[in-house]
Amino acid sequence: MRIAVDAMGGDFGPKTTVPAALAAAGDFGVDILLVGLESAIRRETEHQPSQASRVTIVDAPEAIGMGEGLLSFRKKKASSIRVAAQLVRDGAADAFVSMGNTGAVVYISRDVLGSLKGVDRPALALLVPGVEGQTLLLDAGANANCQPHNLVQFAFMGKIFMEAVAGVADPRIGLMSIGEEKGKGNDLVKEAFDRLQTAPLRFIGNVEGKDLFSGIADVVVSDGFTGNVALKTSEGVVQSVMSMARHEITKDIFAKLGYLLMKRHLKKLYKKIDYSEYGGAQLLGVNGVCIIGHGRSNPTAVRNAIGLARQFVATHVQEKIQAEILRYECAMKGAAA
Repeated sequence: MRIAVDAMGGDFGPKTTVPAALAAAGDFGVDILLVGLESAIRRETEHQPSQASRVTIVDAPEAIGMGEGLLSFRKKKASSIRVAAQLVRDGAADAFVSMGNTGAVVYISRDVLGSLKGVDRPALALLVPGVEGQTLLLDAGANANCQPHNLVQFAFMGKIFMEAVAGVADPRIGLMSIGEEKGKGNDLVKEAFDRLQTAPLRFIGNVEGKDLFSGIADVVVSDGFTGNVALKTSEGVVQSVMSMARHEITKDIFAKLGYLLMKRHLKKLYKKIDYSEYGGAQLLGVNGVCIIGHGRSNPTAVRNAIGLARQFVATHVQEKIQAEILRYECAMKGAAA
């Protein structure tokens, strides 16, 4: 299996992505295509020659910065993100991973790879740790504006993901809204609710933002704007609580003693909520496997993102999504006729 890695992506670029990719090559038994400025990549590979036989450098002289916009996405034809996507399109790679500009990765993936047949808009899907297991949130930021049928397609994509990757049989689908009762929410949510009720899915109705972590649903469907706000708010809350806890612990000797007694369990908790353990988000619905990581990803996150890409390819998630969407679209057309 060959995984293309955007070596220039993220806040730290090759210094983080290259060592992590080399480690992943050995840990997961995959071949790595490191895409980016060749001279910058070679400086990092020289320090770790052990996995050199499993790594190929693909030169891409341009890079898209984390703060750049649509003009750069279109103009930079030799960017590391675009070259990595082209490797997947041309069959030279089975998947690609990027910690770079999320907007750029989504735009270029749709432009280069295209969408699966029948899929109107790809969605960014992210596993969120909860009280009981994990919940898949989608869309987590790929589509700020959606139509009701987009949310139905997101639900099907989420169902396939949880069955194939997480091993959840017949996952529960919830629709993000401002209240649990039917009739709550804006026009988009109300119409999507009615469509999801008649779809061949285990739809449990509306869920609220707090239910993202409660375990009440296996998949939470939302438009990308709402989903991204919920996700970023959650990240901020976790960081703030951790910071406040550290501050309080240093103020009292008994708090310090309590921390020492609980240290092992707190480490387990932190590992559960640490984004690096999950690697990244999956762009579901494009004609190829694409994993998008956090901009501040550390080597552990990059390594796990490559492992996630490998799992995605091995379980044929995109192919299963394609079949499920086409089956549903055919059924809808038959019912209309």
